[in-house]
Amino acid sequence: MNSDSGASTSVWMDVTPPDFPALERDRRVDVCVIGAGIAGLTVAHLLAREGKSVVVLEDGIIGGGESGRTTAHLASEIDDRYFEIERMHGIQGAKLAYQSQSAAVDLIEKIVQAEKIDCDFERVDGYLFVPPDEDSAVLDNEYEAARRAGFSDVQWVKRLPWPNFDSGPALRFPHQAQFHILKYLSGLASAITRDGGEIYCHTRASDQIEAGPPAQVKTEQGAMVRADHVVVATNTPINDRLTDLFAIHIRQAPYRTFVIGLRVPSGSIPKGLYWDTSDPYHYVRLQKAPQPHSATANGGGESPDEILIVGGEDHKTGQADDADVRYARLEEWARARFPNAGRVEYRWSGQVQEPADGLALIGPNPGDPPYVYIITGDSGMGMTNATAGALIVRDQITGHPNPWATLYNPARQMNSIPAWRELAREGINMAVQYLDYAKSGDVDKVEEIAPGEGALMRHGLSKIAVYRDNKGVFHKYSAVCTHLGCLVSWNSEEKSWDCPCHGSRFDAYGRVIDGPANVDLPSAEKE
Repeated sequence: MNSDSGASTSVWMDVTPPDFPALERDRRVDVCVIGAGIAGLTVAHLLAREGKSVVVLEDGIIGGGESGRTTAHLASEIDDRYFEIERMHGIQGAKLAYQSQSAAVDLIEKIVQAEKIDCDFERVDGYLFVPPDEDSAVLDNEYEAARRAGFSDVQWVKRLPWPNFDSGPALRFPHQAQFHILKYLSGLASAITRDGGEIYCHTRASDQIEAGPPAQVKTEQGAMVRADHVVVATNTPINDRLTDLFAIHIRQAPYRTFVIGLRVPSGSIPKGLYWDTSDPYHYVRLQKAPQPHSATANGGGESPDEILIVGGEDHKTGQADDADVRYARLEEWARARFPNAGRVEYRWSGQVQEPADGLALIGPNPGDPPYVYIITGDSGMGMTNATAGALIVRDQITGHPNPWATLYNPARQMNSIPAWRELAREGINMAVQYLDYAKSGDVDKVEEIAPGEGALMRHGLSKIAVYRDNKGVFHKYSAVCTHLGCLVSWNSEEKSWDCPCHGSRFDAYGRVIDGPANVDLPSAEKE
């Protein structure tokens, strides 16, 4: 990627995960995993431990997708609230959801201990609170629903343990956790290769998985992986575009979420996971501040500070371009509650997939042969949903029963009224985006585009995406998303072209950086 193509930097990116070469020869294995984020590496690790031969394909670097843009909350308290899960899936569904999320946190802890992964894992309490002057009835509902789901030790507290902000009553959820995601993924990668698994980075898999058996996964470089099972562990599925539109993509919606990291004195704020009930909600945690490289080189000790991680201000992907405003609102919110917070040292955004019925989509991919699996629909809980997904898919591949498989089945019926309302709302939102074809361009002349920025220009009945690099050179691409034909829009913060329909993203030079699209934007230089 050219140096001026942008992209925000998360607090985790001070760590460089191990790199692996691209796949250059055909392979025949038991399982091919596409994606080297937490979902892909966890399922690869579990299957390698079961004696399966595994190949992992990653089009970038380990953790280079959405895993490296998380805030790494490890929680069995569900973002969409247990009373909502109960409303859509019943009490038994809520119980299974609680069991799966708790098991995911426990598995991460077990792997950390067994593999001796130094990733700052620690157990902390989680707290849910309401914004000032808002009705606290949501806490009453969540308290009762969480206890019915099996969260027996949830309890009321008079206020959060924040020293300078009186939150009023809150719910405390013991035994949650946090960790450093890229350190964890680095440890998983080492364990996978030790157990005979193979990881290939800089290797883009085709979106067409040819039926077998064995299934055939072609790569952009030409090498092929033949496997008895294929696990698509990308943020959203990249395979079988039209089939997945009706089976997957209309059942979940992509959102950008924003995060800032402020320096605070170590110990000045009690560690914990914190969430409020705003819409969009805010989420908070602490992380040990990375040691400056200069200090590390000179043998210095750990930094005396921590990074206060504050996230929120979500919007639909490709449907807003006001990141500076959203970061400013996050900072204002944080400083009102943490007056001792220092400068903002990090700010980044990530992408989450929100399923209409609040639960991830995990298991055999509808429309594909039964040996092709997906793990998607993180719903803002990517760390635990990915890990629970790895457990489910491992059991399905090895032929063992799994108590949560039916609950997360991607082919499940969404029968509840709230789920149908959400499906209808998001479906209308998606359909409206195709009206962009009738609108004028962002600019009339390329000279109106500032260096380092992009804009759409009308060309006949369609549009061209034009990026002007920092040297003033113009780069032109088709503005039509290569997934299902929606028009992309410019993201000035991340320097990317984002699709407002299904969340595909391309860098400033038209190269895919987020699915479901798996083909770059075609050049339009002749246009």
